[in-house]
Amino acid sequence: MSRRAGAARERVLAVALKLFARHGVAGTSLQMIADELGVTKAAVYHQFQSKEDIVWAVIAPALDELTRVAEAAEARKRRSDQLGAVLSGVVDLVVSHRRLTAVIRTDPTISALMRERPALRALEARIDRVITGPDPDTETVVSAAMVSSALLAVGMDPRLDGLDDETLRRHLLGIARRLLRLRPLPRSRPGGVPGRDAHPA
Repeated sequence: MSRRAGAARERVLAVALKLFARHGVAGTSLQMIADELGVTKAAVYHQFQSKEDIVWAVIAPALDELTRVAEAAEARKRRSDQLGAVLSGVVDLVVSHRRLTAVIRTDPTISALMRERPALRALEARIDRVITGPDPDTETVVSAAMVSSALLAVGMDPRLDGLDDETLRRHLLGIARRLLRLRPLPRSRPGGVPGRDAHPA
């Protein structure tokens, strides 16, 4: 793919995500995407064969990142290290893709598409196993559900729009670790970022 074609594709995805967040996937047409870009619908079809293709292309980076998070966590030996790695990775993902995670969390069309993919259901189960552990009690299950749902919903809350990424990350990670009964992370070195300069507890 040429640099120009790649840039055009990325513009389609950026506009599509903005419209998905505003109108939902079902309420967004290819013509709306084309109009927002100032191009013809044929130009959009040149990049993607269908709206479903656009949806998958929009969410693919987040899913790929989540897969890497699961793999990195599962490679740890200690339970606390696994949980710390998953929380840090998911928080990074949420903070880096605020709008996208909010759309994934709330859009019924995306939810339905993801349920149809066994690999995605398996990925979700892997993350859940790391968070809850092999034999969770009721409190752990409830805490895990609260943390997972809250993290994915962060991008929808306008009260957090003014927070810079590192401030939001620090608070999300600290609160998630407390809810899941992990020790607080040590303070980072000057110029460092908590949770990246030290191994999880």
